[in-house]
Amino acid sequence: MFSGALKLADLQLSLRAAIAAGLAVVVADLLRLPYPIYAMISAVLVTDLSPLQTRRLGWPRLVATVMGTGIGASMNALLPSGLWTVAFGVAAAMLLSQLLRMRHAAKVAGYICGIVLLDHGEQPWAYAVVRMVETLLGIGAAMLVSLVPKLVEDKEPTP
Repeated sequence: MFSGALKLADLQLSLRAAIAAGLAVVVADLLRLPYPIYAMISAVLVTDLSPLQTRRLGWPRLVATVMGTGIGASMNALLPSGLWTVAFGVAAAMLLSQLLRMRHAAKVAGYICGIVLLDHGEQPWAYAVVRMVETLLGIGAAMLVSLVPKLVEDKEPTP
């Protein structure tokens, strides 16, 4: 059932992700952003124990969000909404990511594009901009938390 005890690194990563998520949600609420969940998701996905790795994870996430929202909003203006438009948009965003050699960003670009196409409201570009702001907020929270030194160095190597 359980393969072993938790490592200190596991605890520290969980705490960092929780603090970054909480910070992102608080700031999103203060800014009255409509969907703080996207700030929270970005903060958790980008958080790592290493500040360098957090920055490495943040950059593709931000680029993927810009691509996904841009493609989604553009397609919304050009094509009728529906299943095929969503499927085409997800594929286009993922293929563009791969063509730009940002394979780690492909899935994020695809799902962000799909979100914009599914839930764009009456103003897809405004919705896309809000998605980008919320994502940037989450990445910023993760980077801010990553600057706090580890509480205790884990002596066991992490895989």
